[in-house]
Amino acid sequence: MGSELKSELKEWTVALLIGFIIFLLIRFFIFAPYRIDGDSMSATLENNDKVLIWKLFYNDNNVDRFDIVVFKANEKENYIKRVIGLPGETVEYKDDRLYIDGEYVPEPFLNDEHANMASGQQFTNDFTLEEVANVDVIPEGHVLVLGDNRLNSYDSRHYGLVPIDELMGEAKFRFWPLGEMTRNFN
Repeated sequence: MGSELKSELKEWTVALLIGFIIFLLIRFFIFAPYRIDGDSMSATLENNDKVLIWKLFYNDNNVDRFDIVVFKANEKENYIKRVIGLPGETVEYKDDRLYIDGEYVPEPFLNDEHANMASGQQFTNDFTLEEVANVDVIPEGHVLVLGDNRLNSYDSRHYGLVPIDELMGEAKFRFWPLGEMTRNFN
């Protein structure tokens, strides 16, 4: 009976070890939880919301406009923002409208925010790419990011373009608060 107990204990230990290794692989290479800290992505994502970040195969080949991404801001902080401008593009905001390569591009995720603005107040102040990043065209390997709460967001208008290799992944799913679970942020 003692050898059967040892054998079963060994099987359970191996199963738990394999489970733990699989958990670590998923956590560090596929998905990672991220807690929203601040109001820069309001009303899409609120302070203390929790999202899952998709990390697997997220690189400069599959970054799309309006993706919500988490990136290394510095050694201690990560930021979450929305990709607005992609490599090879010109970006300009004029009269609260986004222009990519001179063409107007609607931002449907901002409609509620715009509707709540006091008349005459801009939600996104006018700027050109040259003013915020000292370039005419976004260079390869970089993106321009903005928070959805344009009046209260520390973003590319302040620190310039973000290197794509600093992107940790894309926010794919809000899992907290439970009553507000969602997977589509556009």
